[in-house]
Amino acid sequence: MGFLSLVIIFLLCISMANSDHLKQNKTILQCLTDHSIASPSISSVTFFPTDPSFTSTLQSYIRNLRFTSTTTPKPLFIVVPSHVSHIQASIICCKTHGLEMRIRSGGHDYDGLSYVSKAPFMILDLFNLRSVSVDNGTAWVESGATLGELFYAISQKSKTHGFPAGVCPTVGVGGHFSGGGYGNMMRKFGLSVDNVIDAKLVDVNGNVLDRESMGEDLFWAIKGGGGASFGIIISWKIKLVSVPEIVTVFKIEKTLEQGVTGIVHKWQYIADKIDPNLFVRVVLLPVNKKHLQSIKAKFIGLFLGNGQELISLMNETFPELGLSFDQCIELSWIESILFWSNYPKGTSLDVLLDRQPQQEKYLKKKSDYVQEPISKENLEGIWNKMIELKRPALTLNPYGGKMSEISEFETPFPHRAGNIYKIQYSVTWKDDGVEASDRSLDQIRKLYDYMTPYVSKSPRSSYLNYRDVDIGINENGNASYSEGVIWGRKYFKGNFQRLVQVKSKVDPGNFFRYEQSIPCLGSWKSITAE
Repeated sequence: MGFLSLVIIFLLCISMANSDHLKQNKTILQCLTDHSIASPSISSVTFFPTDPSFTSTLQSYIRNLRFTSTTTPKPLFIVVPSHVSHIQASIICCKTHGLEMRIRSGGHDYDGLSYVSKAPFMILDLFNLRSVSVDNGTAWVESGATLGELFYAISQKSKTHGFPAGVCPTVGVGGHFSGGGYGNMMRKFGLSVDNVIDAKLVDVNGNVLDRESMGEDLFWAIKGGGGASFGIIISWKIKLVSVPEIVTVFKIEKTLEQGVTGIVHKWQYIADKIDPNLFVRVVLLPVNKKHLQSIKAKFIGLFLGNGQELISLMNETFPELGLSFDQCIELSWIESILFWSNYPKGTSLDVLLDRQPQQEKYLKKKSDYVQEPISKENLEGIWNKMIELKRPALTLNPYGGKMSEISEFETPFPHRAGNIYKIQYSVTWKDDGVEASDRSLDQIRKLYDYMTPYVSKSPRSSYLNYRDVDIGINENGNASYSEGVIWGRKYFKGNFQRLVQVKSKVDPGNFFRYEQSIPCLGSWKSITAE
């Protein structure tokens, strides 16, 4: 057989494959159209790989550059619903064609589970569903809205109301709330989900449910148990909280040479016990310069009060930090969001409406909980390990206050009393390619392993919204209890069993599945029967 014949056969194979894909796309689109009654037509918000807007739609909400490579699995199609019937039709057609559904609100899932799967899949991207309605101390917010859009809408209605949620404005509400949602007012008001009072959800059968019709068990499960295991949460009703007209923020940097070890050591003893109006985060960074290897700590604070009150409190409880009045910045609560997002003073609030981050990165995150203060000697050992590894950073977020008053069974999020602070491990890099990725992943995993003696045990707990597939996965989402319990107890502790029971009741066929979705009771029974 000659070369020309081989070329012709190759081109014919490509042509036949393309023809098969086009037929499949047409079949799926017809299914979606048949089961959707909304105007505009679902065809106008459905994108196949042959559509010019497919790649930009896919990549516009990928917040981790690790998942933009050519080898990353791509969806068969994307639906960007603007009406509930678009969601209902997507569920029906995924069932019909045996596809997994990935649900994306803001794309900040650290390990990409909201938009990547090894199995054939589609993406339901909620960014068109982003309305926010604020009224009389409450708000309805759709899952595709960002935290920035929520905060902005609150600020336009009231100067004395806020909401306890994260400080990254581009994070999507849907994922943030369904994983718990923590922020710098949690010591005063608890998590985001501690202030959720209703929700609207589309279940596996296409029913639209609110709190009353879904029942308290399912309502409990979506408040920190990861909504994507149970259905598609369209919107949330939240209770706003009262904030003073003036709050105070500060940021102080300290180095090893300035006694950072002693300051961090003292911080561990007061951070969870001081006035709940005060939240002081610590960010620890290795410094690796030619003639200097050291550790730098950033102490970043929010106080729900004025500067003079803050200075009086700090002088009494944490004088080691050396905070002075001229280092305090008094501003409104909404302006404090910009400060914590590293915007310069005087930046317009309109930046909160920008749905794109200031920059994208390759990244990996992990988490831990600390329940006993780490000694100065062991802190110095941690500094040395960070300097040796060069890259990973640690962020320490204090607990206590309201977080210790709420039972660990009140919501699926169990990390309440007994935790001094949470650790976020973070490594970012700029170079693409396998070598840079493997090197960075190895660094953060080595630091995580080194920290084992100093963090929670039985289980070694993790935070769901700091998604981490290193702690265990279900193979392609086909969950068995024996797989799920490994990572499930780390995220949910004793609440994992109740989540399994709720999942088994509302989605017994395990349609809503992914690598860390809640398994069904049937798989639990099959394991325990063996």
